[in-house]
Order: sequence, then structure tokens, then C-alpha cells
Amino acid sequence: MIQKQLHSPTQLGLDPIIIMAKIDDILAQMKQNPRDVRFSDLCKACEHFFGEPRQSGSNHRIYKTPWQGDPRINIQNYKGKAKAYQVKQVLLAIERLEVDHGSEK
Repeated sequence: MIQKQLHSPTQLGLDPIIIMAKIDDILAQMKQNPRDVRFSDLCKACEHFFGEPRQSGSNHRIYKTPWQGDPRINIQNYKGKAKAYQVKQVLLAIERLEVDHGSEK
């Protein structure tokens, strides 16, 4: 089994405060207007909270969640935008993750 080694923002030479500010901006935009979210921004939010996608194709990405049941976040790229219902599902999953773990990743 091959394991991916994840690097922290500081190991990559990035400022964690700037990364969090960008994620916070993306989340605010997702909440304000889920119909107008870029697919790339939704991917950034998912990767921040759920890690690398376990499957990624040109138009689909699937992220694993830490709970039982249907432990997947499935998002689709539609002409550069994310589908609104999937943005809402991601927001609910992030909320559940924060409640279950007490804070953001």
C-alpha cells in the first residue's frame, strides 16, 4: 500500500494564515451564493478539510469523509463552476466535520 505524505503549509514555504484567509473567503462566497462557485475553489475547500481526492477525473472528484455511512463528497465540474447542490452538500459536510471534531482542520 502506497501512502501519500502530506506536507504542512509551512513545510511548503506557505503562510498558514494566508491559506486560512483564502479558505475563509471561499467558504463565505460558497455560503453567500452557492450557484456561483468556481469548481477550482470548491476543490481547494474540499482538499483543505478532507485531504486529497481519492478519485479525480477531468470533471469529477471524490473526497473521503471520516464518518460511517456514505463517506464521500462527490463534486462535478460543469463549465468551470460547481453545481449548487454539491456546494451545499460540501458546506453541510464541513459543518458536520467541525461539530464532530470541535474545530477546523
